[in-house]
Amino acid sequence: MRNRIKKSTAPHEQTGASRRKFLSGAAAGTAAAATMGFPAIARAQGPTNFRFQSTWPTVDIFHEFALDFAKKVNDMTGGDLKIEVLPAGAVVPAFGLLDAVSKGTLDGGHGVLGYNYGKQNALALFSSGPAFGMDANMVLAWHKYGGGKELLAKLYDAIGGNVVSFLTGPMPTQPFGWFKKPITKTEDLKGLKFRTNGLAIDLFTEMGAAVNALPGGEIVPALDRGLLDGAEFNNAASDRALGFPDVSKVCMLQSFHQASETFEIMFNKDKYNALPTQLKAIVDNAVEASSADMSWKAVDRYSQDYQRLQKEDGVKFYKTPDTILQQQLIVWDQIVAKKAETNPLFKEIDASQRAFAARAMAWDMDTNNNRRMAYNHYFGRKAPQAKS
Repeated sequence: MRNRIKKSTAPHEQTGASRRKFLSGAAAGTAAAATMGFPAIARAQGPTNFRFQSTWPTVDIFHEFALDFAKKVNDMTGGDLKIEVLPAGAVVPAFGLLDAVSKGTLDGGHGVLGYNYGKQNALALFSSGPAFGMDANMVLAWHKYGGGKELLAKLYDAIGGNVVSFLTGPMPTQPFGWFKKPITKTEDLKGLKFRTNGLAIDLFTEMGAAVNALPGGEIVPALDRGLLDGAEFNNAASDRALGFPDVSKVCMLQSFHQASETFEIMFNKDKYNALPTQLKAIVDNAVEASSADMSWKAVDRYSQDYQRLQKEDGVKFYKTPDTILQQQLIVWDQIVAKKAETNPLFKEIDASQRAFAARAMAWDMDTNNNRRMAYNHYFGRKAPQAKS
């Protein structure tokens, strides 16, 4: 019996010794690999799951843009970081996104800076107003290369926003709005119950409107019940999906109130900072990839719905008169001057944008063609040929 026990335990001892030898050898091998410059194999930590919320209803193309961003991250990380995007109201109201992300109730979100205007009015400078003539893509250029990103981080620190913010998705000039009848002069705005957001609230208030800020999903019901006389949201695809043509057949195009808005993708700062460096790099690149893809998709989808609104829904589009556009610029300058007097960050951001725009706009206008000329050449009405 004693011999049998000894024989039965000998293989176990040999296996244990072999295992210790293997582990020590593996450790030595890892150290040698590191010394020789070969990467060590990291132990899998499992996927990180982030719960996001957009500020958009599911029917809006904006929510689709949020889903597109999440898919790019999920695909590029191979599932190591998984972002789930919920629609507006799933966890918090649309205007409550910043607080929810900052507190960690949500890990992140997709929205616009104008919705945070009440926290610090300088935030709206990234999304409202004429931006000295820059389009949204130029505003993104200022944000990345002209100091805007650092100023936005400074703004969030000033209000205790525990978030990491990325700007993305250049939007085209937004319509003046939807109305019961065409707006032909500034006086038509006097007493008009109108929906907008951000610093456009101040702009249209100064121009005589009674302004009410509502999230996207609440605008059409308010128009339908007569709580609003007019409203703006964003673009042909969103406006059509939200039901604007069901309550109005008049849309005024072109305005300086939101001529260069962009989207914001935000993360809870603690959750974002805990990500490995590689995943942070993927997020950064996914933001820019989705920004480009969004701008291309917008051209395709917005132009389709612009046609449908006219041909299928009977909407009449009118160009906003130049007299109203000029008055918007005048009133905007007055608003900016007042706010800069009491808000040093507002003044700093406005000056930074102005300096970048002075250089970028001069280059842009001198370099790029007038597209209207080419459009008229190819698609404008042709004069009938004279009969021989």
